[in-house]
Amino acid sequence: MTDEKTDETVAALDALLEREKAALLAGDLSGLDGLTSEKEALILRINELGNLARGQVEALERKVGRNRDLIESAREGIRAVADRMAELRRIRQGLETYDRSGQKHRHPVRARAELEKRA
Repeated sequence: MTDEKTDETVAALDALLEREKAALLAGDLSGLDGLTSEKEALILRINELGNLARGQVEALERKVGRNRDLIESAREGIRAVADRMAELRRIRQGLETYDRSGQKHRHPVRARAELEKRA
């Protein structure tokens, strides 16, 4: 059996995990900064109380796991964008080819042609 203080703390953590999920799904990564320290404080408080019902623990573990998966997906997306941007920078620097002997050659890309507007 749990007491009222434990139930309030569990409810606060549950609500925070839902806010974290909403921020992740909305792509609001800056909104996660404040949630992390609050989440850690609530988890510490729950650990100190230590009298959670099995159902409460399982529900919280599911939500924490779900959010962890969402965070990992966001990280992978950010890495993919960074890789793509690096590839685009490399392409702008020029084309790299190899000759028959295996020597690498860089062919610079011409600067963009500027159009002149005439009236």
